[in-house]
Amino acid sequence: MPISEGLYERACRVIPGGVNSPVRAFRRLERAPFFVEKAQGAHLTDTNGREYVDYVGTWGPAILGHAPHVVVQAVQTAAQRGLSFGAPTLQEVEMAETVCRMVPSIQKVRMTNSGTEATMSAVRLARGYTGRSLIVKFAGCYHGHSDSLLVAAGSGALTHGEPDSAGVPRELAVLTLVLPFNDTPALERAFAQRGSEIAGVIVEPYPGNAGFYLPRPGYLERMRELTATYGALLIFDEVMTGFRISSSGVQGKLDITPDLTTLGKIIGGGLPVGAFGGRREIMDCISPLGPVYQAGTLSGNPLAMAAGLAQLRELESTCAWDRLEVLGARLEEGVRAALHDLNLPFVFKRSGSMFCLHFTSCDVVDLRSAQSADFAKFKPYFLSLLEQGIFIAPSPYETGFISTAHTEEDIDATVQAMRRALKLLT
Repeated sequence: MPISEGLYERACRVIPGGVNSPVRAFRRLERAPFFVEKAQGAHLTDTNGREYVDYVGTWGPAILGHAPHVVVQAVQTAAQRGLSFGAPTLQEVEMAETVCRMVPSIQKVRMTNSGTEATMSAVRLARGYTGRSLIVKFAGCYHGHSDSLLVAAGSGALTHGEPDSAGVPRELAVLTLVLPFNDTPALERAFAQRGSEIAGVIVEPYPGNAGFYLPRPGYLERMRELTATYGALLIFDEVMTGFRISSSGVQGKLDITPDLTTLGKIIGGGLPVGAFGGRREIMDCISPLGPVYQAGTLSGNPLAMAAGLAQLRELESTCAWDRLEVLGARLEEGVRAALHDLNLPFVFKRSGSMFCLHFTSCDVVDLRSAQSADFAKFKPYFLSLLEQGIFIAPSPYETGFISTAHTEEDIDATVQAMRRALKLLT
């Protein structure tokens, strides 16, 4: 039996579903996932020895590609000094200084171990700072799996949320109001009716967990106006987009200043990490200065800090975002040409190094339009790409990521593979 398939059988005996995060299981694709042996640059090699051009990028952190020398060297050096101390280190201070410098809305920042911890803590802080209980989120935006945020839309735009998972108490879900993304009137109605109860609004400014799509012009700006008017906090979840869409995330690209920002992925260089930060007076409500409790034994882990600092410094010193835009535009041009030539009405969305091909003919602006994608067409497309050595996310509702390690040759080969895969659908 091939090694990868054998590993999956072993994993299923001791790990629920054989994986430690659900989307890795390939369940709807009706095949076993492959297991990775190693990765370098823009390429993965599985335990069967097959190589793939990778556009998953460990779901976002690998913006320099896999195992970049500057990051690996920083981790090796840090490891020689010790793996964890349970006490402050210089690297934590340098990371905080770097984040505050690069993201002007952040005056103080607290490190966590994951994006889920960061968003959970930001929501708690918003409630503690405002003294209110209601949180607004948007259908299609994912903010980790904490109870307050694992909530689906109710039966109407202004109904209470419903638990999106077993184990989430309905009593807690009713404190989350779920609205459709890109619907300004719904947002205005929510504040008109419930504004005095709303502690905060949390949003992925560029949603990347229902495929990838963008806010309509003026939508986020109106969100900023409403939260300021009603005394609610605006929380930008930039765990995915932070330091990827631009050097200061979506907020820098659009010149919008949120009250709180959550970060992760890139600031850990591939190691577990998260962070939340914002205005000084809000952040000073966090323990030990204030009454809002938050803690973490491994928060600010020296290996993660070393990796993240090395990655951020490399991105800045090489003006990496210019390079990522060139590669992203090259991919977009090739995919759009293929769709035109094959007369396929699918929708392609991209900003910088983030992209998604939606298997639908309607414009994708929210969860409902993203869910109009035809999975029956995605499945053979994905399997064809995999057979050709191109690895994209095993779901039509995920985002693709380009790294600086991708070359023009990688992009061109990928476009040709996509063209062949798409031709199967005509």
